[in-house]
Amino acid sequence: MARPHPLSGFPEWLPDGRVVEQHVLEVLRRTFELHGFAGIETRAVEPLDQLLRKGETSKEVYVLRRLQDDADGAEPADRQPEKQLGLHFDLTVPFARYVLENAGRLAFPFKRYQIQKVWRGERPQDGRFREFVQADIDVVGAGELPYHYEVELPLVMAEALGALRDVGVPEVRVLVNNRKVAEGFYRGLGLEDVEGVLRQVDKLDKVGPDSVAALLQDEQGATPEQAKACLELAEISGDDATVVERVRALAASYDAGTDLLETGLDELGALIDAAARRAPGVVVADLKIARGLDYYTGSVYETVLVGHEELGSICSGGRYDTLASDGKNTYPGVGLSVGVSRLVSRLLSAGLVTATRGVPTVVLVAVADEATRPQSDAVATALRARGIAADVAPTAAKFGKQIKFADRRGIPFVWFPGQPGDTGHDRADDQADDRADDRAGDQVKDIRSGDQTDADAATWEPPAGDLRPRAVAVARH
Repeated sequence: MARPHPLSGFPEWLPDGRVVEQHVLEVLRRTFELHGFAGIETRAVEPLDQLLRKGETSKEVYVLRRLQDDADGAEPADRQPEKQLGLHFDLTVPFARYVLENAGRLAFPFKRYQIQKVWRGERPQDGRFREFVQADIDVVGAGELPYHYEVELPLVMAEALGALRDVGVPEVRVLVNNRKVAEGFYRGLGLEDVEGVLRQVDKLDKVGPDSVAALLQDEQGATPEQAKACLELAEISGDDATVVERVRALAASYDAGTDLLETGLDELGALIDAAARRAPGVVVADLKIARGLDYYTGSVYETVLVGHEELGSICSGGRYDTLASDGKNTYPGVGLSVGVSRLVSRLLSAGLVTATRGVPTVVLVAVADEATRPQSDAVATALRARGIAADVAPTAAKFGKQIKFADRRGIPFVWFPGQPGDTGHDRADDQADDRADDRAGDQVKDIRSGDQTDADAATWEPPAGDLRPRAVAVARH
């Protein structure tokens, strides 16, 4: 068999990396639940026509095809265009479908979190994958959804990410804008293709202002003055109410004031004021945040790691009013999504976080010889019954080799079962001559410090920090 090669864009963590990922997921899950979000999971596939409701993302969808046709030669249902299935590339579209299907059994406003893998056929690069884990929170209302949820959700997400600071996650900034501000301003300028303008402005960080100005003129038909005004709006940012006044002044200078702009500024100002009181410095208004997806209707969010801004947004989302609608009833919502794999990838590659060990095992129970393996198995069983992860040495090698085996795996303790009626090995040093000692009871050795003490499987406890593998910040010098 030829040597396998990794597939680009499909991350597979080593055990230490998996410990870090699980820690991140657990902190997110715990924080979401503290704020009343209920966990759900949706299927991995959706009808292709539903996934394509996001328009320009159609080229990113992985389409499912059966390997063989039906025996009678008819085209399988999942190959027929109207019934073709694709892997979901985010969790928002599946959630909208879930809400519509279960609306009669849900209590609104419905707060949910969802942690699953998603798939996108885009070009892999630093922090961008084709298969990755996302963690979403959303609140959906029936018919209406109060604005205060647009304030609450970014603060919940900031709290969740802030709870990871002790394991090396850098400080985060939640950048916010309001689509009503952008749309009201653009329409006030006389630009009617609002979605097109938003898509171009969304490219600012990738291609720069000169290229965006050219795109606005070539693709959206903007005049040089209109393009200049759009870029000036995108330059405005700040974490206090002065942002609102600067936008109003800019709109006045171009005679671009509209009622929609004023509504958006009122909402953006309320968000900034509330965030400044509850989490000073975390939420920043940034008028270049556009979020090119056309279903956003109010607040939009992107989140960056301070000092790692080149990675781009690790968390994004916004308000949507019509994504979940059956024609009679509409379920407006607001949500944010964390790219967990994106975050974990940066934590590991930048050496910001590591794991105390890659295996759950706390104790390796040594085996003196194969005849006494049942005794070692009994010790491990007693430890496991008390919630202490234990493994038994694979072979009855010299104790020194068994200690080295534990050390290679990162297991902190080695347990030496006593042998009543017999002399034992020198468990501390495992000298070549296996000289005898007079100890008959069980002993446990901390192989990091070399300390070795008497122990009883019915009562012994490891230090709390050793009970399970943990993610820890890497000391910076």
